Amino acid sequence: MKKIILNLAVTLDGFIEGPNGEIDWCIMDDDMDFDAFIASIDTIFYGRISYDAWGNFQPEENTSAAEKSMWQGIHAKNKFVFSSQKRQDDNARFITADIAKEVAAIKNQDGQDIWLYGGAKLIKTFINLGLIDIYKMSVHPIVLGSGKPLFEDLKERIGLTLIGSKVFKSGVVELTYEAEKTTGR
Repeated sequence: MKKIILNLAVTLDGFIEGPNGEIDWCIMDDDMDFDAFIASIDTIFYGRISYDAWGNFQPEENTSAAEKSMWQGIHAKNKFVFSSQKRQDDNARFITADIAKEVAAIKNQDGQDIWLYGGAKLIKTFINLGLIDIYKMSVHPIVLGSGKPLFEDLKERIGLTLIGSKVFKSGVVELTYEAEKTTGR
């Protein structure tokens, strides 16, 4: 069965964005091998706002070949957008109801794992429904003091088991946890 992976940058104080939506603090080192992660998935889950911003993003002409290649890899994946808006889109399937049922059906398909891209509202929904299998948090060496927190308004505790860690030359620490499944979620 496919696993849903939340692969996300977070500040040391637990924010995924600054107070004005800033993500300029995110570091992409070449030793992070993000391409290997992209190669390990075949599906991306988006919220509508994130999809509208990034789901069909095309880098500028003067962008590095490595970044262009990364975006090509991302755009080659199956895309699902969770939204209250019904919409036709040639590049994604919109899911407007029965999230848990739809996710279970997608997870049961053959193929590779699923990246829960976001945004924050969708991540919060998946957390509270217990749908995330792997939490892959890249903790960046910065403290913002305010912003959009990763974990807020949780319905219950989430037990996690550390299954991997890496330290990158920038000081980013990647922590990979497996969610302990409970019967209540």
